[in-house]
Amino acid sequence: MPMAYKVQRSILPLLPKGSSDITILHFSDLHLRPGQKRKIADIKSFINLKPDLVISTGDFLAHKDAVGPVINALDELLDLPGFFVFGSNDYYGPKFKNPFSYLKKDHGERKLGNKLPWQSLQKKLISRGWKDLNHNKVKIKINGVIVEARGTDDAHLELDNYPLVKGAASKSADISLGVTHAPYERVLAAMASDKLDLIFAGHTHGGQVCIPFYGALVTNCDLPQNQAKGYSEFGETKMPMHVSAGAGTSPYAPIRIACRPEATLLTLTAKELN
Repeated sequence: MPMAYKVQRSILPLLPKGSSDITILHFSDLHLRPGQKRKIADIKSFINLKPDLVISTGDFLAHKDAVGPVINALDELLDLPGFFVFGSNDYYGPKFKNPFSYLKKDHGERKLGNKLPWQSLQKKLISRGWKDLNHNKVKIKINGVIVEARGTDDAHLELDNYPLVKGAASKSADISLGVTHAPYERVLAAMASDKLDLIFAGHTHGGQVCIPFYGALVTNCDLPQNQAKGYSEFGETKMPMHVSAGAGTSPYAPIRIACRPEATLLTLTAKELN
């Protein structure tokens, strides 16, 4: 049976000259619920992409009993180095709202469902070795490359507090990454001011409902529609950024149009010799 997800692939020459390649699996917005056997099987198959590093930009959950299924789905990936942040739907469950409201511009109104067991998810991810980047900085070595990473908590719920991790990119690192769930411009601008090399985000679902040959109608944040998914550059500094279109949807709006669920394998390579 073919996968329900599309695997995007990109090559980015961002590492110092002479560096070994690093492959990064970026996924987001699983919105997992118990009983989603097909989705769990697809997520398990991501291990076949053989990444060196895994980055999840949040919204793992969509049900109070989903922590176990999430850990089951990620099991083999959790044996690899990994970074994660949380999104609004890791803290609060989905709540019914008019599906057409997804097509409206975000005005900051939030309808929150029941609280979800995010602490349990956090504890299990950390116990398997993944690094929690919710207002944290870490530094690890992969394939001989020193990777610095920092992240924020969810900007959609205004939980972001970038000053907790601000500061110029480490001179001892070969590459500095920023990780956040919702790519609000205030967070991206702060990361750009610190001259990070590459940003990872999710939340947008790629627009979820798109028009062929046009693209996303909305982003569910203040990011322009033409940056709703994939690789783009932010601001005057042209900071590289990758926004995942996500692998799931709210159970109350389970439709995607011209925007397939996805995971992305990014290969970071050495910068070309001049």
